[in-house]
Amino acid sequence: MNDTNDNKSGKSGFATEIALLERRVEELLIAVDTLKEENRALRQRQESLAAERSAFAQRNDQVRARVEAMIGRLKTMEHTA
Repeated sequence: MNDTNDNKSGKSGFATEIALLERRVEELLIAVDTLKEENRALRQRQESLAAERSAFAQRNDQVRARVEAMIGRLKTMEHTA
């Protein structure tokens, strides 16, 4: 009788371990999906920030050119006055 009881408890323990592994795999799959979504969002944000940075750099260059042109005009006016 002990062999039968040991066999049943062994099968029950194995089934419990399998169930725990299945639950853990499901949790890991959910974590992977969450991380994939976060990664996608972060990449999109990075692209957006890079585009914004590029626009600011271009605007900065335009402003710098305008200021330099104004300084040049002021120096010209100073020399002619």
